[in-house]
Amino acid sequence: MQYLQWIIKGLAMGAADVVPGVSGGTLAFILGIYQRLLGAISQCNLTALQLLLRGQIKALWQHVDGTFLLCLFSGIIVSIFSLAGVISHVLSSRPIPLWALFCALILAALPHLCRSLNWTPWRLILAALGIVFSVLVGMLTPREFEPQSWMFFVAGAIAICAMILPGISGAFILLMSGMYAPVLLAVNELQLGVLALFMLGCIVGLLSFSRVLNWMLQHYHDASLALLIGVVIGALYRIWPWQQQQQLYWPWQYAEQVGQADMLLALVCAVFGAALMMLLLNMERWLKPVAQATGTSAD
Repeated sequence: MQYLQWIIKGLAMGAADVVPGVSGGTLAFILGIYQRLLGAISQCNLTALQLLLRGQIKALWQHVDGTFLLCLFSGIIVSIFSLAGVISHVLSSRPIPLWALFCALILAALPHLCRSLNWTPWRLILAALGIVFSVLVGMLTPREFEPQSWMFFVAGAIAICAMILPGISGAFILLMSGMYAPVLLAVNELQLGVLALFMLGCIVGLLSFSRVLNWMLQHYHDASLALLIGVVIGALYRIWPWQQQQQLYWPWQYAEQVGQADMLLALVCAVFGAALMMLLLNMERWLKPVAQATGTSAD
């Protein structure tokens, strides 16, 4: 049952990673697997290489928490390749309900996140700094240009750093740098050479930046959590459904001043998103009786 949970959480992270403005790292943080993910990635080090060269595959697998990473990244990859085309179409045709869904996902999880920490004035200040940082990133302006091959490597390294940072979307960073459309096209058309360069950049960025975050959480756990919660809250600025050229509106104001607000469909999607988040947050508690009834382990 635990393996199924990891795969489902990976599917949710992959879906979030496709949408500019939503971070897979946000969902990992909300769903309680963020620190384990960083720890597992950080274990891909010199010791892991030595175990590989010695042929100690079982020890290597345990060293890098291989089963957890395999389940999680399987879900992420399946989700990205199956949803990239659908989400791209929805973003271009009916973006407001999609933004409403992801906005509701985060809003539904915020009480759970805030209760997980014993708040002090210093931690409130760190959360405020996180909010400011996230909003400033959300105010960046998109660029457009024709990318060269080496840019896919650089884009992968930068985007993956943002992708594992809660509240900062790797897809959004790609959009701001002008690389989102080329990368999405490469995924949809299976341009293997371009994807290989992008993935190599992702690996380099992931192995380096994950160590920084893991060190922060190990040595300054509560302060880091407060900062990350602020970053997640600040991300709501970027994914608020009713906005035009970085101007935020209430739904009825948007309908009057901009155009179709899709309020009913957005409400349905928001309710679905909140329910989905409650399901994900309580999945382990609900699956445990099933595992006990079938005689399998939920751990």
